Amino acid sequence: MKRKLLIVLAILTLCVALAACKKSEDAPASSAAPEATATPEPTLPPYEANALTGEARDADYKNQRITAVMVNNIVAARPQRGLSKADILFEIKVEGGITRFMPLYTDYEDIGEIGPVRSGRDQFFRLILPWQALYVHEGQSVVMQQYAIDYSYGNLNINDVGNWGDRDPGRVNWNGASYNSGTLAYEHTLYMTSDELAEYIQDHNIDMDRPTDSTFFNFVDYRTGETRDLSASLDSAYSDKYGPVVSDGEYVEIEHSPSYKTRFLYDAASNTYTMQQNYSDGQWRDTVDEANDTTLAFPNVLVLYTDIHTYPGHEAKDLQYAEYAWGGIGYYCYGGKCEKIYWQKGTPQEALRLYYLTEDGQCSDTPLEVNIGKSYVAVTDVDYAENFIHTTLADMDLESTTTKTYESDYVEDDAEAGETLGMSTDDLTNNATGAGDAAEDPEAVG
Repeated sequence: MKRKLLIVLAILTLCVALAACKKSEDAPASSAAPEATATPEPTLPPYEANALTGEARDADYKNQRITAVMVNNIVAARPQRGLSKADILFEIKVEGGITRFMPLYTDYEDIGEIGPVRSGRDQFFRLILPWQALYVHEGQSVVMQQYAIDYSYGNLNINDVGNWGDRDPGRVNWNGASYNSGTLAYEHTLYMTSDELAEYIQDHNIDMDRPTDSTFFNFVDYRTGETRDLSASLDSAYSDKYGPVVSDGEYVEIEHSPSYKTRFLYDAASNTYTMQQNYSDGQWRDTVDEANDTTLAFPNVLVLYTDIHTYPGHEAKDLQYAEYAWGGIGYYCYGGKCEKIYWQKGTPQEALRLYYLTEDGQCSDTPLEVNIGKSYVAVTDVDYAENFIHTTLADMDLESTTTKTYESDYVEDDAEAGETLGMSTDDLTNNATGAGDAAEDPEAVG
């Protein structure tokens, strides 16, 4: 049985001292100074933030529907294209222990070229469903197909990139393999451009006009010009029992499965985390966007732990179920520090939410403030929580080798057109939830 994650936070209380002006007793009565009045707080302009980064909108900002794309991350598909343009990048385990990416964009016209595009999975879709985002992929699992049916996603579920995008059979991967040379699978060659996506949108009469004043996370208000310093967070009674709420986070290493890992190295000069992944030779390499030769870097890194296991009845295909109903513990890393947090989601229609911890190890009522900027988010199996590393760079040998990537055996078979589960996604979720419970021990993640 898996363990239900609970966590804790202590909130820093600010006391504001008000100074009163005193009338001078030495001044003549006829020339008494006027009584001082308090300086009013400046009136802030309307809050108009980028939905995915919390930054102030620029003149070119289009307050439109978010775009999400499924991108292959099996090691043979690297390097990918278009990831550096993402405002938020999700990484979650799929079949065979591998992970897949879902970059989110506020403006699809800024993507350029994206890929290799891969098939859709429900653990990603459920994160964007509340936002009614455009979901771009090639193929989908039968579970994902049922979700699209149950939630009437229609043309927003773009499942035929193969008919609108382009194949690049000559592309060469990190190891020198290509489809043209007979050393790279055909599924690692599919890409889509912003222009091709625009053509699809126009041809299918998709309404991209979806203005919103909401943001994906509860960002620090850009109008104040302030940044939340995690090192200034106040530890609480939780610290005495479970350890500090905030600790070192210059080096962050996430284990998604026994064979797939991601790590981040903090760069103080840019105040960002450089992203690296392990490879089939056991080496760490930068995660690079092939389209512009840019190494991926994020000011915000979020790691959310939950129960992830195979859907009952789908063992042959190893389709993975991610538990979002209960929420759990996680980490928010920024500025070389990592802070323990709590996350919640609930039903598929509810948005992802982040919270501070209470002194009792529970989810507080206070939404976590995330600093503005791009974010990487890992939704990760709690089975590997004990292998999460966050420490100083000086504590780590950055040149050492790590686990070699490999893929467990499974039958890769996307759903046929018109294929259904034979049950609703609610029934499927009830079956999947009964396969494991989360723990109530806040020490489940150190």
